[in-house]
Amino acid sequence: MSLVELGRFNRNEAHIVIGRLESEGIDAVAFDAGSSIADGSWLLIPVRVMVDEDDLATAERIITAQ
Repeated sequence: MSLVELGRFNRNEAHIVIGRLESEGIDAVAFDAGSSIADGSWLLIPVRVMVDEDDLATAERIITAQ
C-alpha cells in the first residue's frame, strides 16, 4: 500500500471528500488538517487528501462526477 495525493482542499472540503470516498468503499486520510488548526491559519493551509495508489483513478472519478 502506497499513499498518493488525490488533491488539496480547504479543511471542510477535505473532510467532505473523505466522507464521500469512504461511502464508496475507498479509504482516505487527511494530511496536514491538524497542523492548520494548531497554527491558527486553517483557511490558508490546504489539507492533502491521500488515497491508496490503486484507488486513485476511481477516487478521481468519484470526486469529479456531478
